[in-house]
Amino acid sequence: MKLNWKAVVAAALLSGTIALAQDAPAAPAARPASENATIATSGAQQAGPSYIIGAEDNLHIAVWKEADLTVTLPVRSDGMISMPLLNDVPAAGLTPMQLADSITEKLKKFVANPQVTVVVTQINSKRIFLVGEVAHTGPLPLIPNMTVLQALATAGMNQFANTKKIYVLRTVNGKQQKLPVDYRRLVKGEQIDRNYLLQPGDTIVVP
Repeated sequence: MKLNWKAVVAAALLSGTIALAQDAPAAPAARPASENATIATSGAQQAGPSYIIGAEDNLHIAVWKEADLTVTLPVRSDGMISMPLLNDVPAAGLTPMQLADSITEKLKKFVANPQVTVVVTQINSKRIFLVGEVAHTGPLPLIPNMTVLQALATAGMNQFANTKKIYVLRTVNGKQQKLPVDYRRLVKGEQIDRNYLLQPGDTIVVP
């Protein structure tokens, strides 16, 4: 019986197409918009309820149903903020909740049953500094419980960094202390006691 060669070729092409379709990796599923938003904001710095407001921090103060009194503003170097109706209000040294309570009490003279929310939108009062062979020199916001290793991971180091001679400069009672850091040992899980908790004003030097 003679085979129809056209049918044979068509069958071979069809089977090859099916095999390729089965072997091809599936296209990655698109991330939901909400997941992308979470990823984009996961690194955002946040101030917890026990955070103490300081000079140069940025605050968003919302007064419910009072758009004219809802403002976003910085804390001045003297620790004060300027609000409509209230003029200067002390902010530095208070938690967001304490400041909200203070503003609420002051607004009762002008607004019936004011409801105030205070959010720290940017932390500028607590910073550390990085100098030397790092990708990003200069000030870095100090997040709660930030360690030397976390700060170095954030700033990045270049190929010329001497990772065995990194140190932290810290001022204690007016005197500078030099705290040695061996990066290679830290990443190996050694000398964990030298993965110092950073304090405001610390300077990490990467020679």
